Amino acid sequence: MAAMPAPGVGSASGYDLMAGTGEVWPHLLKRFDDIGSITAVDISSGMHRRAMERLHAHRAHRIEFIEDDVLASDLPSETADFVISTFGLKTFNPEQHARLAALVARVLKPGGVFSMIEASDPKGWWLRPLYLFHLKMVLPLIERIFLRGAQDFAMIGTYSTNFGNAAQIAAILRDHGLEVEFSKYFFGCATGVAGRKISSPSRTASGAHQNQSR
Repeated sequence: MAAMPAPGVGSASGYDLMAGTGEVWPHLLKRFDDIGSITAVDISSGMHRRAMERLHAHRAHRIEFIEDDVLASDLPSETADFVISTFGLKTFNPEQHARLAALVARVLKPGGVFSMIEASDPKGWWLRPLYLFHLKMVLPLIERIFLRGAQDFAMIGTYSTNFGNAAQIAAILRDHGLEVEFSKYFFGCATGVAGRKISSPSRTASGAHQNQSR
């Protein structure tokens, strides 16, 4: 996952957008002791319920859930110390990325942090053909054989090549006033964005004016 700045001292809470089965939660809770709760935001309550029963029963007291469509969300503004998203970007088009970026900017508290990561197309890497073969052929085949015909990975290769990398959403997030760092992982097979929400210009200007007047 893209390196996320520490939320800060205290009992932090935030959102995991398009949370799915919450694979990142154990790592996040282990890395940041000051996280009091994670609110999973997903359109599928059934998937979340099964994940809690099978994978997260012992940490259920730290996981909350909101059934919501992140592209038409009414999550309250400035309520999150952090926002994360893992492998939920590749199915969105640029207009949907803009909606997601607006949501992240809106729900973060000033000083709040975010981190998102996505499978990407490692253009220029000499092993790219083998990697894409793995995504488009091997993963779907393994899933069909061993997971009773499931098709969660059926389109992952196509989605990843269409997505390209996270550079575009990094630019969109900056357009919404967020500080953003773009990163590549494993030769570009995954890319991510991380950063924080700075204080509004009006607050910054007000603070500067007060300092000058002292």
